[in-house]
Amino acid sequence: MSERKKIYFISDVHLGAPALTNNHERELRFARWLDFIRYDVAELYLLGDIFDFWFEYRKVVPRGFTRILGRLADLSDKGVSIHFFTGNHDVWVFDYLPQEIGLTLHRDEFITEIQGKKFFLAHGDGLDPEDKGYLFLKKIFTSKTLQWWFSRIHPNFAFHMAHQWSKSSRLSKLNKQEEFKVKNECMYKFAEKYLEKEWIDYFIFGHRHQMTNVEVKQNARFILLGDWIKNFSYGVFDGENFVLNKFEE
Repeated sequence: MSERKKIYFISDVHLGAPALTNNHERELRFARWLDFIRYDVAELYLLGDIFDFWFEYRKVVPRGFTRILGRLADLSDKGVSIHFFTGNHDVWVFDYLPQEIGLTLHRDEFITEIQGKKFFLAHGDGLDPEDKGYLFLKKIFTSKTLQWWFSRIHPNFAFHMAHQWSKSSRLSKLNKQEEFKVKNECMYKFAEKYLEKEWIDYFIFGHRHQMTNVEVKQNARFILLGDWIKNFSYGVFDGENFVLNKFEE
């Protein structure tokens, strides 16, 4: 195998989040992380909400993120396989990033085998069948009809609306204290139930902004990747072990 042998996983960077005041510093830190992994990364999995909001018009894409897009393109040009999963914040990624960077776009969960281990990968939202409200909302946002109508709104106004919504949602979450118990999480319960029909070595999700690496049963592991708002965390698999790390802790 070549020098590039490690598989990296990251989620919930939320680049450009309007509720946060340190977006520039977080983007620079993320850029340094991409530089840090460039010598040994074989595959890079971006598991959703890399952008706090993204919408592509036919001839217009969001401004900003130049450092990140340039580094991703450079990794792709060097032969690194990049997988981008749409999250609930960047669900409206279409063909720009696949064409410009050469990454593989995933809108649904993805099961793959890496060096003899089976991975179940997804952003993690929408896995709770009892959350009817969110599932309905997700159906609306993935509607081709809604996307067509939204694309008719002038970008200045469309992005203003989206950023205001994101800002109010983020502020409410930042002010909310919640107790995190991994075994109560719908994603953890999903993994337990999934193992009844098919073996998976690693379930890896984002979305919850929590860092977790626990055994579900018989060495099958459940992993939440954390975020780049408070944890600055990522996962790495070297062919034998999976670990969660924090960058520049």
